[in-house]
Amino acid sequence: MKLGGPVFREFSDPDAWIAALRDYGYGAAYCPVNTDADDTVVKAYAEAAKSAGIVIAEVGAWSNPIDSNEEARRKAQAHCRAQLALADRIGARCCVNVSGSRGQPWYGPHPDNFSEETFDMVVQVVRGIIDDVDPTRTFYTLETMPWMYPDSADCYLRLVEAIDRRQFAVHFDPSNLLSSPQRFYGSGEVIREFVAKLGPRIRSCHAKDLQLGGDLMPHFDEVRPGLGGLDYATLLRELSKLDPDTPLMMEHLATEEEYAQAAAYIRSVAEQLGIGC
Repeated sequence: MKLGGPVFREFSDPDAWIAALRDYGYGAAYCPVNTDADDTVVKAYAEAAKSAGIVIAEVGAWSNPIDSNEEARRKAQAHCRAQLALADRIGARCCVNVSGSRGQPWYGPHPDNFSEETFDMVVQVVRGIIDDVDPTRTFYTLETMPWMYPDSADCYLRLVEAIDRRQFAVHFDPSNLLSSPQRFYGSGEVIREFVAKLGPRIRSCHAKDLQLGGDLMPHFDEVRPGLGGLDYATLLRELSKLDPDTPLMMEHLATEEEYAQAAAYIRSVAEQLGIGC
């Protein structure tokens, strides 16, 4: 397992990028270049990462490839193909997106998100993206989400079977699976089930945390790792059973200091367990 997060410092070459990652103590990183980078630049970053023992965890393809608007849908799918191609060029472990929403915003809830029609749309869209790009070094993945496919280990297994593509794999965000008080208080079991059923297919993971509010109806707030109820001991223990290059990527924090605090917490839990990250 390799901990990672975003780089806040400016860098214009692979050496400066690697130096920043080393200062943070990261073993994994988000992709440092965009799709317009030429092959020489992409190769230089890929080789620098390999030499430094840094895993390039993921390339984000954040968009809505099942958007109800035809033009928006077309643009989103083109973006997914371009980002998957970039992930393959640089040798990232995966390209990740959400499956998409039938409404707005692109990552949000909608009454039709869990329909069979939507499931079939997701299957066809993912197949098309993978078939068009034909990656050989990376995988297309869907982030687990609370209100769209995939929202559970069994749902992800169903997608894997239906999509039926060798280069489709799994992205694990445990916080996004804690969509009820039962799951929140049983986060350790949610994590164990997910890793037991999908562990060998997991290409990258997100690290964040949740707090459950005290109002009458359930409400969750995303918080820094260590400030919520996610069972990080179980998460780290289960991830340590997987490929040692499995990335655990912190996200959604506002400042460099918050990322430092989050990393310190995660490392403190790992140290208590005798696990390196």
